[in-house]
Amino acid sequence: MIAPKPIRILLADDHRVLRSGLRALLSAQADLDVVGEASDGDEALRLAQTLKPDVLVMDVGMPGVNGIDATARVRRDLPATKVLILSMHDDQGYLRQALRAGASGYVLKRAADTELLAAIRAAARGEVFLDPGLAKGLVEDVVRPKAQEPVLPTLSDREREVLHLLARGHTNQQVADRLCIGVKSVETYKARLMEKLGLKGRAELVRYALKHGVLKDTD
Repeated sequence: MIAPKPIRILLADDHRVLRSGLRALLSAQADLDVVGEASDGDEALRLAQTLKPDVLVMDVGMPGVNGIDATARVRRDLPATKVLILSMHDDQGYLRQALRAGASGYVLKRAADTELLAAIRAAARGEVFLDPGLAKGLVEDVVRPKAQEPVLPTLSDREREVLHLLARGHTNQQVADRLCIGVKSVETYKARLMEKLGLKGRAELVRYALKHGVLKDTD
């Protein structure tokens, strides 16, 4: 009997040591074949077009095109390639963005040694694999009764632009480049947003943006 072809995998993460560890983990499996590595989102898109992997394992926060935007572009241009997000962010906001972009799964980096292999195989079969803890939270969000919405503070157009880009995973420098302003201005807007909205950290900012429509389903 002819053995099935191995699952061809492209790794995309800006940390070389992590990529090396992942390659070693995956290469030890007879049914998995790492065909390439990318250190940023732009390189991931180029290699995906050239190599046409079965599964692209991708980080969220990378230089250039971030993982969420790259996922949407890969799913649009290479529908046969499944995208699996491997992230350090244990957060519903990033999970929802990834799924809306077309990702076939979301695995936390801290659980990569136990869950990544199953996630890759599931993605290759056309299934969706979610970190168990995040999946539980996603279900609870659906069935939990909706509380009355609080009165929201008014944001300026520029504040909403900064909030939108930060919530999409862009760095301060990338936001500055997009809006043609200085990095210090971005930091000032970010601090003002955190204070005005009562938020602490990027994860809460992402949740706020999703909950209040700053990020749309089509983003």
